[in-house]
Amino acid sequence: MSKTIDFYFDFASPASFLGYTQIEAIAERTGAALVWKPMLLGGVFKATGNASPVLIPAKGRWMNDDIMRWAQRHGTSIIYPEGFPLNTLALMRGAVGYQLREGQERFRLYVDLIYRAIWQRQIDLRDAETLAGLLRDNGFDPDTFLLMVAEPEIKQALIAATEAAVERGVFGAPTFFVDGVMHFGQDRMDWVEAEASGN
Repeated sequence: MSKTIDFYFDFASPASFLGYTQIEAIAERTGAALVWKPMLLGGVFKATGNASPVLIPAKGRWMNDDIMRWAQRHGTSIIYPEGFPLNTLALMRGAVGYQLREGQERFRLYVDLIYRAIWQRQIDLRDAETLAGLLRDNGFDPDTFLLMVAEPEIKQALIAATEAAVERGVFGAPTFFVDGVMHFGQDRMDWVEAEASGN
């Protein structure tokens, strides 16, 4: 019987991006069902008393180096964006909105677009015109996006998703649950795969 992997993520996290680059292949190799769980990492930090490693200079420097080593190990690239750490509130509302309104395929296209724009293409999504152009060039209507992320229903959906993550024990990103067993961090992908494989 195949297992289920719940993937809790926020575009703001470089570790979450690295986890993202691996998780679909893991689900495919193991036959596990992958459930995407967008959340607001800042809200998780506030609720749990956790904080970004970059707020501790020595830890932040170590983590940046570690992220680069893990990117190389995973066979991918990562470039820290201007303005890091990022405010991803509107982007995460977009993720929730597309997931709820337009189905899994469009949602996953959006997730890939935003993740790679931030962490590989150095596109500054803090600029409204730049974000609008990126969306437009990739088949997403920017006006629809702006209206959607301003809707009370979408705002509340992201709040609820974040609260549910905290209630489940999430304190950072990426977090994975494999049939209820929690694994935290992109450096635990081998554990996620082993658990999903039944090993």
